[in-house]
Amino acid sequence: MLKFKSLLLILLCFNTLAHAKIDFDQLGGRVEAVMPDGDVFLFPTLKTDINVDIQGDLATITVQQTFENPLNTPLNVTYLFPINKDAAVYKMIMAVGDEIISAQIQKREEAQATFEQAKKEGKSAALLQQHRPNMFTQDIANLMPGLPIKVSLYYTQMLPKVDKAYELVIPLVVGPRFQPPQTNEKSEEPEIGKWNLPAYPPVKGLDIPETIDAERVAIQINLNGGMPIQQLDSQTHAIKVQTSSENQRIIHLAKNRVIDNQDFVLRYRLSGENNQAGLLSYYQEEQQGFFSLLIEPPAIPQAKQISPREMVFVLDCSGSMSGLPLNTSKAFMREVLQNLRPTDTFRIIRFSEMATEFSRHPLQATPTNIRRGIRYTDSLRGTGGTMMTEGVKQAFTVPVPEGTIRLVTFLTDGYIGNEREILRLIKRIIGSARLFALGVGTGVNRFLLSEMSHVGRGFTRYMDPTEEVQSVAKELAQRLQSPVLTDISLDWGDLQPTELMPQRIPDLFAGQSIRIQGRYAKPGQYLIKIKGYVNDSAATLPLKINLPAETTQGEAIALIWARSAIKEKMRLLDLPRDMRVSDEHLKQQVTQLGLDFSLVTQWTSFVAVSKKIYNPNPALTPNSDIPLPMVKGVSKNAYNMPPAKNNSSGFSGSGVPEPEMVFGLLLLIMTLGWFLRKKNV
Repeated sequence: MLKFKSLLLILLCFNTLAHAKIDFDQLGGRVEAVMPDGDVFLFPTLKTDINVDIQGDLATITVQQTFENPLNTPLNVTYLFPINKDAAVYKMIMAVGDEIISAQIQKREEAQATFEQAKKEGKSAALLQQHRPNMFTQDIANLMPGLPIKVSLYYTQMLPKVDKAYELVIPLVVGPRFQPPQTNEKSEEPEIGKWNLPAYPPVKGLDIPETIDAERVAIQINLNGGMPIQQLDSQTHAIKVQTSSENQRIIHLAKNRVIDNQDFVLRYRLSGENNQAGLLSYYQEEQQGFFSLLIEPPAIPQAKQISPREMVFVLDCSGSMSGLPLNTSKAFMREVLQNLRPTDTFRIIRFSEMATEFSRHPLQATPTNIRRGIRYTDSLRGTGGTMMTEGVKQAFTVPVPEGTIRLVTFLTDGYIGNEREILRLIKRIIGSARLFALGVGTGVNRFLLSEMSHVGRGFTRYMDPTEEVQSVAKELAQRLQSPVLTDISLDWGDLQPTELMPQRIPDLFAGQSIRIQGRYAKPGQYLIKIKGYVNDSAATLPLKINLPAETTQGEAIALIWARSAIKEKMRLLDLPRDMRVSDEHLKQQVTQLGLDFSLVTQWTSFVAVSKKIYNPNPALTPNSDIPLPMVKGVSKNAYNMPPAKNNSSGFSGSGVPEPEMVFGLLLLIMTLGWFLRKKNV
């Protein structure tokens, strides 16, 4: 009899699901489930408040996530969100009721076990896990009705200098990910967790609108340049700026709060800069010292002797690039093709499920061929999955013409789940070519794109398809020239630093900069020499630096050094298996750095557990996901691709829910239906 009643309840709940309607309150940011009898139930909600403190080019950022449960039953929730790929996440605090709990850094498996035990005991808990350097999940256990849980994350990073301006990027949205069929290389990667995008995909029988909480995120930035601020702007968001002094600004969003469907980017320039302004250090006698040095290329005249170039353009034509992103790529192609040199040859490759090429052989950059290339590019359409391996192979496996420099430009949003496989492939077959990664979109995979250009000794730039792209495309097209400073090395003189990063210094192009980090034994003044080649001629740039015994930057420099050390070690995963140390040894090294410096890594996580028991019936608590918006400017095609076969990673660019998603959503609706019927009895 009990089994019959349970089956009847499940059938009734399926009927409820088939006739329910999901709606969104745009003012309050609530996700509502309107039941057939008119009762309204709410799904879990989120507010994010981001505070940024910038001193020169060092940023310390606090992200406060407020999770609320407007239901009449407890929930366990999961939130997938991005953090800057270079961030050192060093602290987490959870607040629930009258409790404030400092999270503990633990090995990933231990943190997961701690969290699961707290969930079983009915305690509130938060678990922060890294799945990629720019992709995290926050799990919340026992989120009670009417009792918000606030989780504050703290991270620090150095701001890169691009085209003479410092750039703050705050990622706000995770785009869809296409996971190609599993390969032998893929199985070597560490566990990355499992999730689905978007959190509330279309379900048969449910009317789910395209928008989510229009006021989910607030951003405040306190900027102290340490010298007069010459220029400040954001091309991604409208901002309001308060001037405190010539060195200081306070920046808010013009609308106070916005939907989190595109990354926030702020750029600023400082006047009166000198080489010392690009140097930060932190010294403690027992720990020795840490430093971070910014190197920029010298201004040099154009080379008189110009080597012939083979310009290879690889265009992502998958479903996620449909519409605005692909149109932006086409605008770039029109500019760059029209600015080719007469001595250049060019190739155009498009890829989605497979790769095809405009011409079997490199074409001379004649006016006729350029017009043909533009017509071909204009005819391209976005559809299908993102098999980037096919585009990489097509670009590099063709022999390079003798006496020619190969420059390969990728135009993509990077929405794939097999990043390491792509990086290994590039490293294996790139040869002497250079690779440039142009990220096209409002929330692109910056981790993949930056690592592609690092492996390819080129640079990365980004194009926002929702903005005016013609001038950006023209500027980027002009920058695809030979490097300004190549084969860079540093003569450290008496400084003799240790544990330097990056271990291999890339070439410098116009508008680019490189940050060198390391450790040193004694403070003082030192003369170092930057050596390299300018237009194939040896050059030496002397630089005086001062490493004081007392510094005001504090431990942030040590944290950033540790984060860079972790990044360098994780890059070993980009090597083919026969060229790197054992994965287990690498895991131990990264784990120890995470534990020593209290940093979230691939194998260390933050976990916070309340002392009080809040949920008396944790075994009956359903799981739910925080809804994610679609990335601004990205086509629905990116969210409606069928999942690839043998997809075991959990990445998905599909708008069709996985079985776990369906079960979780059904369980939530079933629980609501049970409470509804109980209330009416």
